[in-house]
Amino acid sequence: MKRSKFIKISGAAALGVSLVPQFSFTVLQDIFTRDQLIGKGNPDITGDSYTSKMHKEAKAAFERMKQEAAAEGITIEVVSAYRSFQRQKEIFEGKYRRFTDQGLSPSEAITKIIEYSTIPGTSRHHWGTDLDLIDSSVPRPQNVLQPEHFHGTGPFCRLKEWMNRHANTFGFYEVYTDNAHRKGFKYEPWHFSYAPVSIPMLKAYKKLDVQKILQEEKILGAQHFSEAFIATYRNENILDINPELLS
Repeated sequence: MKRSKFIKISGAAALGVSLVPQFSFTVLQDIFTRDQLIGKGNPDITGDSYTSKMHKEAKAAFERMKQEAAAEGITIEVVSAYRSFQRQKEIFEGKYRRFTDQGLSPSEAITKIIEYSTIPGTSRHHWGTDLDLIDSSVPRPQNVLQPEHFHGTGPFCRLKEWMNRHANTFGFYEVYTDNAHRKGFKYEPWHFSYAPVSIPMLKAYKKLDVQKILQEEKILGAQHFSEAFIATYRNENILDINPELLS
């Protein structure tokens, strides 16, 4: 993110201090632990469900954004927020077993999984900064997180248009953009990240030895995470994101 834009976001967010007294940017000076970065515990996470748990700074900004959208008839609903390491492990290993039972090789199964799902320990949802959003004021389709629902005549197109105009003002940025040159995870028009917290967390995360962590955590299929695979996964799935979210 350009320094001038980051300062603008920080300044806009700081205006919320008078409305949300607990809001601050002390997180920018925090030292993040390994466990915080891989979703195994974070004292800054607040909330009591998978749709309400998020980093306290992100939550304050989200509530302001939600209130602003409501004034225009859009009801922003979180369908996924903080996701623990254990929950992501369950998702990943469930898909791994299913795909290998269907006859895919371990490598083929992993390739299929990471089209949309992250390897546990590498998800941005571990930080409590990233939210999957829909508009609950419109009829709900069966599978809500589909790109076509956010464009054209899709039920969430008004939400997407509103987010395109206003999300950055509150510090939220789309992560996996519709960029033909971007690699890694497919386009997710519902996934937004709170930049003032996620940028320093990503900076800290980049210092971790991901391959070593995945082996230590004994994730099903981890023996197939070669050094070359992890290097590609890191560059494409972790770092090939909206450049506004890179430090």
